[in-house]
Amino acid sequence: MLRRLIGVVSGFGAVAGAMEVAKTPDGMEVKENGHFLTAYHAGRVPYLYPLPSSSGANLARHWPIEDDAEGEEHDHPHHRSMWLSHGAVNGFDFWAWTGKGEPQIKHLRTHDVKEEADGAAFTVDLEWIADGHRQLAETRTYQFHRADPETLWIDLTSRLKASDGEVKFGDTKEGTCALRVDRTLRLKGPMAKGGILDSEGRKDDQCWGKRSKWVAFVGPDEQGEPAVVAMFDHPDNLRFPGWWHARDYGLLAANPFGIHDFEKGKAPGSGDFVLKNGDTLTLRYRILLHHGTPQGAKLGACWEDFSK
Repeated sequence: MLRRLIGVVSGFGAVAGAMEVAKTPDGMEVKENGHFLTAYHAGRVPYLYPLPSSSGANLARHWPIEDDAEGEEHDHPHHRSMWLSHGAVNGFDFWAWTGKGEPQIKHLRTHDVKEEADGAAFTVDLEWIADGHRQLAETRTYQFHRADPETLWIDLTSRLKASDGEVKFGDTKEGTCALRVDRTLRLKGPMAKGGILDSEGRKDDQCWGKRSKWVAFVGPDEQGEPAVVAMFDHPDNLRFPGWWHARDYGLLAANPFGIHDFEKGKAPGSGDFVLKNGDTLTLRYRILLHHGTPQGAKLGACWEDFSK
């Protein structure tokens, strides 16, 4: 199984070294020092899996990609490790794939592959299709960087273009750049031993629906080693700092559109955003995967680096 193949460990901690990217039948694979690190999968909604710790553990939810993780619930089948989508795009649900139009984010091609001593990158072209028509054109770049032996950064840049007419992003909490963590990092569930932190000093359930620069899940990984999974919002993003759909069952999503759901007293539609025909909305996020404590992850310094 994939989670058993994360193999850049020597004792504890990854050995920083060359990364390489190769095509697979359904996407792209990233290796470090010849060992499997993670993979981009082109499906109904593209996703990245697994989310590797330097301990050798997978920090992401396993199901529905794998189904043999002990004690893991089989809920929300659209929650696939790390992904980007939204629940209301011109009225179509690209998040949960429900309702009209059979929405999908279709992979077209991969290009601009880069391999470096301490990182790698590739770009994919995508089409958001519903009701048989393209609603959005997207160019998405994934960048992988070994910040130190215990820390991997994954930077995602999404350029969303209104290529076929005006596009309305609707006000809903169901979005947008998201990941779901493994069982032990959660606050809820039979194996839950984790917690949530944000940049403003809030903890656990206090982080849901609030605006902050970053949010992190912390706790033991599936091997019992300390781990941090964090997501960072970029200051150039729409409505920075954005709102966070941070749930006790392990969902973490940065969402610049869901104002009505997140803030009491706001009218429905307060978070609507209209992208004019031909215009592009760029969203940038960083995911940090750290083997160690929140202090060791240097979350504030990581956001400062990302913000520049």
